[in-house]
Amino acid sequence: MNHANADGAEEPLAVEPPAVPLLNRVAAELVGTAALVAVVVGSGIQATELTQDVGLQLLANSLATVFGLGVLILLLGPVSGAHFNPVVTLAEWWTGRRDPKGLGAREVAAYIPAQIAGAIGGAVLADAMFGQALVEWSTHDRSAGHLLLGEVVATAGLVLLIFGLAKSDLLRFAPVAVASYIGAAYWFTSSTSFANPAVTIGRAFTDTFAGIAPSSVSGFIGMQLIGGVVGLVLVALVFTHRAGRKADAS
Repeated sequence: MNHANADGAEEPLAVEPPAVPLLNRVAAELVGTAALVAVVVGSGIQATELTQDVGLQLLANSLATVFGLGVLILLLGPVSGAHFNPVVTLAEWWTGRRDPKGLGAREVAAYIPAQIAGAIGGAVLADAMFGQALVEWSTHDRSAGHLLLGEVVATAGLVLLIFGLAKSDLLRFAPVAVASYIGAAYWFTSSTSFANPAVTIGRAFTDTFAGIAPSSVSGFIGMQLIGGVVGLVLVALVFTHRAGRKADAS
């Protein structure tokens, strides 16, 4: 459709701006995940150097993560969606697989390696900033069953929150909501809420407060994937009425 300009000539109406190029989106996922892990690991190292009180260490670590994650989502969300998490990427692909504008397999294949590489780089960077060995496998075993259950709960809640916000047209609140949820989940889950396979892999590269032993990584990732599926089921159960209303409106 056209409209007349001041000279009487017709010009096209403004159209939706073009999508962000894949290279920029992948860069945002890599940088964002690296920064997130640097915040988590770095604040953990700082906390253990400042106090021997484990409660204060966890408080410092969780507060830094809340503030850092909120800023990163606000900054990079308009570029890539600020997933920083393979579970979120896979869930978005699954929910939008029938939508031509949804996240495609090509994007998924680019996002996830970038997230993993970023997470490893972020852990190495944090160690470097605090004079630690750049790569030292964590010895922090996290294989107990109650910790694995905590990862299912943490990841399911994260997916429910993100996609519930999307269903409710409230994604503008994601920086505050997601950061707040992760901060709370640090304390109400037994695993301190990794809820992210890429971050889990990255944290295996540092033998510090936030680390996880390589032998525990596969169990955590498996539970996170299960949590992602549970989260999508909960979204379908809770927010089905939103889809019905949109269908009626159309």
